[in-house]
Amino acid sequence: MTAPAGTPPPKFADAARAALADTQLRRNLHNATATIRERRAAAAGELPDWEELRAAGAAIKDRTLLNLDRYLEELERAVTDAGGTVHWAATAAEANRIVTRLVRATGQREVVKVKSMVTQEIGLNEALAAAGITARETDLAELIVQLGDDRPSHILVPAIHRNRAQIRELFLRAMPGAPADLTDEPAALAAAARAYLRERFLAAEVAVSGANFMVAETGTMVVLESEGNGRMCLTLPETLITVAGIEKVVPTWEDLEVFLQLLPRSSTGERMNPYTSTWTGVTPGDGPREFHLVLLDNGRTKALADEVGRAALRCIRCSACLNVCPVYERTGGHAYGSVYPGPIGAILTPQLRGVKAAQPASLPFASTLCGACTDLCPVKIDIPEILVHLRGEVVEARRHRPVPTPELALMRTAAWTMADPRRYEAALRRGTRWARLLSRGGRIRRLPGPLGKWSDARDLPAPPAQSFRAWWREREGGR
Repeated sequence: MTAPAGTPPPKFADAARAALADTQLRRNLHNATATIRERRAAAAGELPDWEELRAAGAAIKDRTLLNLDRYLEELERAVTDAGGTVHWAATAAEANRIVTRLVRATGQREVVKVKSMVTQEIGLNEALAAAGITARETDLAELIVQLGDDRPSHILVPAIHRNRAQIRELFLRAMPGAPADLTDEPAALAAAARAYLRERFLAAEVAVSGANFMVAETGTMVVLESEGNGRMCLTLPETLITVAGIEKVVPTWEDLEVFLQLLPRSSTGERMNPYTSTWTGVTPGDGPREFHLVLLDNGRTKALADEVGRAALRCIRCSACLNVCPVYERTGGHAYGSVYPGPIGAILTPQLRGVKAAQPASLPFASTLCGACTDLCPVKIDIPEILVHLRGEVVEARRHRPVPTPELALMRTAAWTMADPRRYEAALRRGTRWARLLSRGGRIRRLPGPLGKWSDARDLPAPPAQSFRAWWREREGGR
């Protein structure tokens, strides 16, 4: 499921074409997202002030982002005062070096991990493996992905693209100690994973986590999860290393209260998630003896400088936008070529990676702009607005290429043609003649040459035999 080392991921349209041919994948995605949508709608509908909570969440995020430097410095002081150590990482490579150094300092060669998208973003598992350190995923879905040498395809449910029969086969093939008579019943699969992970928890000396939120006023880290594996990782090891994006900070516990209502309902459709773990620095005799916080930038300050695009940094990773997106439901997450799939990935990834490379530049176009994502976003991110904004950035970046793209050359030719009435009239006559020759049954189903990419996804109505201009001249001349 992964491209060879050094090979850039394909553009969205190419990856999506392969995904659309996988009927089992489409069934898996439809069944899972439909269930999550129903649960989310029921949970959100219970609160009479749901829209007020969404507005409050957006306002808190915007206020924090506009004063991010101040809140991060406050967070660093609070973590340090509580006995933790704060590290700053400008890039993914720097963050990986810091974590690798910290693990090596313990003398350990294995770490357990809490589900963390930011560590996937920076490729931490691969960096640790290159240093001879094994990272063990402990979230059930992440474990499935790791055992299958796969990639996550959903923010909340990384293994959403697999059904339980496929998971049973994977466990029998790749999980040491899986019972030979294992069935595909969810309880049996969970029990097999529990037995496998228990040994890892009890032997672990080092754990790595992300953070859903960081409270600046007290230096507290917050992780929300539903299986209890996170609680085991956060309490049993001697050393705990948390890697978090700088946008995850919230000013106060009062602000956190808003998000603890928004996130569970928007993600799993629950009133409250089963496990909310919070920890502040180091407490003698209770939990890890060392705590390290790695604050990651990796393109976030660049996104922050974009007045339109910065709203993407409000995201609380609930995945509600994925579950209502008609494009995601048909292609799945792998087609996005990023740890952040779906609508939020289509706006976040190009800002973190830039739009000069072909793959991230393709993501703003991976949308129908229907707006369903914005209607459900718990922090009111206007995803279609940012998609259109980023499409403009992609086009602008292409203007400065030494050799123009076929699309840009075509647009420049069209602009030259339309700038002169006589050229436009001549092109219209010739174009209409050729278009009618290509039509069948009043539709043009395939355009020639590079234009064929446009007609791959849509039919073009055949032009009428007489143009409006010709009709108008006849009408006026007959008076």
